[in-house]
Amino acid sequence: MSNSVALLVHTLVTFLTIYFYLIIVRVLLSWFPNVNWYAQPFSILSQLTDPYLNLFRSIIPPLGGIDISPILAILLLQFAGGILTSLVGGAGLAF
Repeated sequence: MSNSVALLVHTLVTFLTIYFYLIIVRVLLSWFPNVNWYAQPFSILSQLTDPYLNLFRSIIPPLGGIDISPILAILLLQFAGGILTSLVGGAGLAF
């Protein structure tokens, strides 16, 4: 695999890793009811993660106030990162 393709894949894996952590932070902050999602820095986090999470919220209905859509969203990120990492043979990439 050429260096430019490996660099692109490595960049995508890095992006997925950062996005994974953003979703984890979003989920953990959702446990605190007094977080104002319209105030900074929470609104930026919400604007970055909600479009992706809303894809899964439209598929999985809320189960009595418990939102399990982040679980599916995180699993898909992990799967995509694993596929991308295997494309370059795991050449120093960790996800």
